[in-house]
Amino acid sequence: MVNEADNKFTWVIKDFSSLQSEAIISDRFLIGGYKWHLLVYPKRTHTNCLILGVATFESLPLREHAKFSVKLVNQISEKSSILREVKKWRVDLEVPLFGVLKLITFTQLHSKDNGLLVNDELEIVGEVDILQAIEGSQEAAQPKKRRKMDDYGTGSSDLHKETRVGNETVDVNGFQVSTSQVASVRCIFEKHPDFASKVRSNNQHLKSSYINVLLGLIETLCQLPEKLSDDDLDEASAAVSYLTQVGFKVDWLEEKLEEVREKKTKVYTGKAQLQHMEEEFKVLNKKCLELKDLVEKQNADVTAANVALSFSDVV
Repeated sequence: MVNEADNKFTWVIKDFSSLQSEAIISDRFLIGGYKWHLLVYPKRTHTNCLILGVATFESLPLREHAKFSVKLVNQISEKSSILREVKKWRVDLEVPLFGVLKLITFTQLHSKDNGLLVNDELEIVGEVDILQAIEGSQEAAQPKKRRKMDDYGTGSSDLHKETRVGNETVDVNGFQVSTSQVASVRCIFEKHPDFASKVRSNNQHLKSSYINVLLGLIETLCQLPEKLSDDDLDEASAAVSYLTQVGFKVDWLEEKLEEVREKKTKVYTGKAQLQHMEEEFKVLNKKCLELKDLVEKQNADVTAANVALSFSDVV
């Protein structure tokens, strides 16, 4: 249910406890002139939290900012509803809006007296506000023009069929990508030729946005593990789930995500152990220095005592 007057979308999920999918997606809703989705991840066991995502996968004509808030409705007491908000997510031609929010732990969600899960129904209200548009030239404000391969003839018969569209986009195996993305997308198809064979959509705007999410996910995984926050990894996990939902075979990315998650854990625990070892070393080093002083003093005392008496000393 959409109320465009106040930019809100209400989503009621029935039989929540019996959901088996790792991710479920709401119907598209129109707010601010753009189509949006809400995404819920009811089986996010590694965080033990209910995760909710928001996404728009349209080609946007102007660079804009948005404020997104989501409310988990308390159906007994509205005042006890849970509200989360993210401000100024950047939206532009190349980067579709995609992000996740941690709402509540599963233990709290399933508590009988909190009013969030009533008759096994979960009510979520999303609100989107377009904050501003950065004015540019008239040419820059126009969406990139997509054309069909047939307009330019067929590409090669090799694995990677490509058609260049002026200096704007290139068609790589049915996906319109920017020229800066061609090498990366080509490499992905070379290593995983069938990973997109089950993508159902024929909408080029959607398919381009899928590639953007995919490349953004890979860029995240290429960062130093210690630089990635838990929220970054949750968002990456949500992106994997979304790509799987729309038909991509990305088990290889899921494995890499778990590898990065394990490395981050090792870095975190390793640094904690290293800090503990350094503190112990300082204590032991101090004791060693104190013991060294005692040894030197004792050695001086022994040297001073170990002197033979002279004849005159004895007589």
